[in-house]
Order: sequence, then structure tokens, then C-alpha cells
Amino acid sequence: MSLLNETLDKIQPLNEEMMKTAKDRVDFLLKPVGSLGTLEEIAVQLAGITGEMYPDVSKKAMLVFAADHGVFEEGVAAAPQEVTGLMAQMVVAGKSGVAALSKQAGADIFVCDVGMMSDLEPKSKILDKKIRKGTLNMRKGPAMTREEAVQSLEAGIDVAQRALNNGYNILGTGEVGISNTTASAAIISALSGVDAGELTGAGANLSEDKQVVKAQVIRDAIALNKPDKDDAIDVLAKVGGFEIGAMAGAMLAGAANHVPVLIDGFISTAAAAIAIGINPEVKGYLICSHASAEKGAAFASEFIGAKPFLNMGMRLGEGSGAAIAFNIVEAALYMNREMATYGDVGLGVV
Repeated sequence: MSLLNETLDKIQPLNEEMMKTAKDRVDFLLKPVGSLGTLEEIAVQLAGITGEMYPDVSKKAMLVFAADHGVFEEGVAAAPQEVTGLMAQMVVAGKSGVAALSKQAGADIFVCDVGMMSDLEPKSKILDKKIRKGTLNMRKGPAMTREEAVQSLEAGIDVAQRALNNGYNILGTGEVGISNTTASAAIISALSGVDAGELTGAGANLSEDKQVVKAQVIRDAIALNKPDKDDAIDVLAKVGGFEIGAMAGAMLAGAANHVPVLIDGFISTAAAAIAIGINPEVKGYLICSHASAEKGAAFASEFIGAKPFLNMGMRLGEGSGAAIAFNIVEAALYMNREMATYGDVGLGVV
């Protein structure tokens, strides 16, 4: 049996009984019912994910996947393609946005090359799971074969499983890849049927006239490749990216192991749409961190039924929003574990 199928076979629904027990406790904490808002919702979700009232989420891993995109040649990005490799090096060196924010959150960061154009140095700290040097140009044909799409999913599963085997108990998902907002918009457009013009934004500061071109490139790619919206792996193969598939694989692995996985912004949300399309039960294991300012991000979150709890105008990607959200998830656990209940002080619920 393939790694993908083995992983899918392990995914179960959330523990509804534990969620009810956790909800009863959270409502009985020494506060007005519902007054801690999203923290209460996260605490209940954590109980459902892990089957524990007070799960340990202190050993945090940020998984960052890097890959390039053939559609770059269509002029859909403002930055040169070499930036993918440069930023991957900056992440692993601890000098990028996600690296700094992960350090603050106490999260260890792991970088994996699943398809960069650049070669890794012999002693690089970047994990090498390169499928190919970049996807193909989706405007001229499928971005990858179905077999390569499965490879990308299994690369993410493998990296996440390694982290979980080493004791990490919460995962964040991030990426670097010039042109990956194009692939992300294409994925959401293909799955939802919404026109690319409604989803296509600036990415790394692309000009408005180039955004018009970018949207048309996506329309052309979807018209040519005809991705099947009812087959998420087909959508990934036709218009996706290797790093997007790898993030989706990490989400599948988290669900299979009853471990929470943090969604970052637009690109991570596109990966979540793929993971949920493959197995809808994955949705309950995902915690959506922030409302990205990238055009299309709000619709993408709504499309997968996610509810971002941070809104800070961020659109960096890399996993930066998820890194900040580690703190919020841990706060929810502390709330549930450390607060007294009305019963502890001899009162009824207020």
C-alpha cells in the first residue's frame, strides 16, 4: 500500500465525546459563557483532535516547503525566480520572516526542497526531496503528472511524520515559491468555479496590469487542462505546485496522527483545499491562523469553511501567520487547564 493510502486509512473523525466534555468544562470556567471567544473554540477543537482535555502542544514544528513554478515564464510574478532558492536559504539560516516569528513562538523550523530550480549545497540543512526542478507551465499543459502530484503529497507526509516521530505535537505549514499565488488562485478557481479575476492578487507586489495578465493565464490554464473539481489530486496535478502538494500532505499526516495543523495564508489555504478535497475529515484537524490580505484569501478561507482568528494585514506567506498563531493555540490550552471553574469556588454558571 502506498504511503498516501496508508495515511488516508488512518484519518478518523474528531472525538465528538471529548469535544462535548471539553465544551462543558470551558462553559463552566470562571467567566461568562463565551466571553473568551475563539480561545474557547480552539480549546474544544484541540480536545476533539487529540482526544485529551489538556493536550501538550508545546513542541512546535514549522514545516516550510520550497518549489518553483513553470508558469513563471508567463510574467505572473514581480520577483525573479532565483528568489525561491534565496528565501529557502534565509529561512533555514533563521533570517526570514517565518524564521524570526517561529523563534519567538518557540517553534523549530524545517525546510524541504520539493522542486526548486536551484541545486542544494552538499551540506545544506534543507531536506532534499526534490521531485523535479519546477513544475511545467500550466498554460501549456498540466503542471505535473498525477504520479508527481502524489509524490508531492507523500513528500509532505514523510516530512510531517518524521517530525511527529520526533515528538512534535503541533505543526505549522509554510512555503516559498515564486509564482505560487498563481497556482493557489488556480486551485481555488478550479475547485470552486469562481473566476480567476476574483481571486488573483498582487502576490509579491505584482502591478495591477500584470494582475490582469495573471488572471487570464489562470483562465487559460483551466480551460486547457480541464481539472476535475471532484478529484483534488487531478486539480493539484493540472494547476498546482509541488510545495502546495507537500503542505497538503503534511495536513493529511497531522490528521492521521491526531495532531493539530496550522494553516497560514492564501497558499496554505489552497493546500488545505486539496487536503480536504482528498479527505473531508481533515478539515477538523486544521486551525486557520490569520486572514491574509492577499486577494482571494478571504474567499478561499470561506470556501473550506475556515475561520481565521488573526487579522493583521499580513500577506508575506512562508508560514508567518501560522508562526504567530502557535502562541494563540497555546494560550487556549492554558486557559482551559489553568482557570478555575465555578464549581471550584462554589458558584453556579454566570
